This record gives sequence, C-alpha cells and structure tokens, in this order.
Amino acid sequence: MQSLAISMLTICGISELPDQKERAVTHVLSILDPDHPDPEAFGAYDPHHRTILRFHDIINPIEGMILPQAEHVEAVLRFGDEVAAGRAQRTEGHLLVHCHMGISRSTAAMLTLMAQSTPEESEDRLFERLVEIRPQAWPNSRMIAFADDCLSRNGRLVDALRRHYGRQIGRKPEFAQWMHELGRGREVEMAA
Repeated sequence: MQSLAISMLTICGISELPDQKERAVTHVLSILDPDHPDPEAFGAYDPHHRTILRFHDIINPIEGMILPQAEHVEAVLRFGDEVAAGRAQRTEGHLLVHCHMGISRSTAAMLTLMAQSTPEESEDRLFERLVEIRPQAWPNSRMIAFADDCLSRNGRLVDALRRHYGRQIGRKPEFAQWMHELGRGREVEMAA
C-alpha cells in the first residue's frame, strides 16, 4: 500500500466532533455502537469521504452485543486502501477517526491504518506516534490482534500493545481501575 498522503491525523470522541469541522477534514472513519444514531455534527463538515463501522467496544462476548471481528478490521484496512488510492487527487489530507470516547476503538483503528501505511515502521514507534495523536489511547486489544494477523506482523503489534498498556498505566494508574470496571481486566493483565 502507498502512503496515506495525509498530513494531519486526528482521533476524537463524539462530543469533540463539532470542534473538528473547521479543520478541513477530508476522510472520516466513524466507529459507533450498532444502535447509536449518526452524529449530527457531520452535517456542518465540508464534503469528505466517510466510512461507518458499527460494533461494540468489548473484548469478550456479551449477549446482545457485537464483538469486534476480523471483518471489522478488514473494513478498516479497506478504508486505508481507499484513502491511499485517492492520494493522486490531493496534495494533503486530514484523516479523522472517531468512536464514542476516542480512546479504544478509534485508537485501535488509527494504529491499524498507520501500521498499514508504514509497514517498515517499528511497532513501538507506531504506538509512540499514536500517543502523540491521542495521549489517552487505550486500543481495543481484540482489534489489534486482528490487525496483527491481517498485516502479518507475527505478534509484534500485540507485544507492543502490552508495552503500551504498561506505559499508559504507569502514566495514569487509574486506567487499570477503569478497564477492570469496563470488563477489560485482561488488557490490564497484559501489561503485567
């Protein structure tokens, strides 16, 4: 895949979407809960390419909820291919990836897109860049595992995710409690 040819990368939550409308967003990847309405904020945006994915931010099966699947990550990668394919039509672009809070699904998707567009970049450097974009990043581990497989990273993305979780807990210890409360204690254990 060619470079995304995107000069600006943004990750945010739904409540932050109105703040992005003046920033010349050219591409949007929206990740929403299946029953959540489409955010109204996009009505104020300039024309842009947008893909919407719908699944829950969980890592274990929960009755009545849609667990992230390989096909969701494959859709993220197809979105990356679409962004790269359109690079000849622009000199720069602004990619916005959002979920509900801008912490888990969106950061996993952005990490996947960065890994796709820069296959030579080390996994740890990808996570460093992710934190530069979104300091509170806590990527969904299930999505990262699928991305690792799809991108033939041979477990290196998952290993780097473990180190990332450890750094995030060291920086902000309350992450451990929050993730346990959300049923994501396995991710906290990954950092140990």
